[in-house]
Amino acid sequence: MGASYETERHPSNVDRIFEALFHAKDYSPHQSFPGDDVAVQTKSTNAVWRSPETGTGGIPADFVLRLVQDRADIDISGPEFNFVRSIRVFDVRYARQHESGGDGDCNRSATVVLGTYGTQGDFTWQRSSVTALPSAHVGLERWGEHCPGIYHRSVFVDWRDYEDNYGFEQVNY
Repeated sequence: MGASYETERHPSNVDRIFEALFHAKDYSPHQSFPGDDVAVQTKSTNAVWRSPETGTGGIPADFVLRLVQDRADIDISGPEFNFVRSIRVFDVRYARQHESGGDGDCNRSATVVLGTYGTQGDFTWQRSSVTALPSAHVGLERWGEHCPGIYHRSVFVDWRDYEDNYGFEQVNY
């Protein structure tokens, strides 16, 4: 909540970028410092990152957040981060199968995309298909069989954890 009874920042607190951050239009985060009578009065000031290098003015908290976002990347290319690259997101945006008219033709159409994480955690989408869905996915088991009526939409996420255990979640919508 940004409340603090510390009136001065000590070098040991330099790690703390800011105590409170709240995003809203025309609002900057604030932190409180006690006034003369702590029980009755506190004064509020813009939240800033204070360090010996910034002097008493500090650096605005929203600038610090941008700085951290620009520089917080770490190298995750090693095998210990394979669990990140194992995450797959299947978005079955549309899968429909039905007979058309009296001639018994089977109409099938599907839009399936697969999202994956790259070496450094970059996320990308690519076209996929119903046949690429993992066997744990449910709802399209009869796809391609004698044309039963099917209408299906879902998001299916699967992964392997750091011990190579398989896990998944599916949300139908």
